[in-house]
Amino acid sequence: MKRTGLRLSEAAAADIVEQADRYKEQSGPPLAKRWEKAVTSALLRVLENPRAGTICTFRRAELSGVRRVPVAGFRKHLIFYQFRGAEILVLRVLHGARDLESLR
Repeated sequence: MKRTGLRLSEAAAADIVEQADRYKEQSGPPLAKRWEKAVTSALLRVLENPRAGTICTFRRAELSGVRRVPVAGFRKHLIFYQFRGAEILVLRVLHGARDLESLR
């Protein structure tokens, strides 16, 4: 059986780094490290069980099939991803109040 791969979009990678920087500035390095570990853990969970994420409903066709999972310990942050063949593409890592459709 072919193993599924995981790839971060440039936007998703930037989301993770920007949020870590924000936490570091506001609350210090321990919170930034906790964020990085929580995101890594959530991404590994997606890789292990890609269909576990909740399917999102968007109007835009290119967002068809997008799923989301929360980042544990940061309950308002969500990882948005979709399947692209044998690969999982992480589109964005955002606060749940942000509008994914307008950001794409």
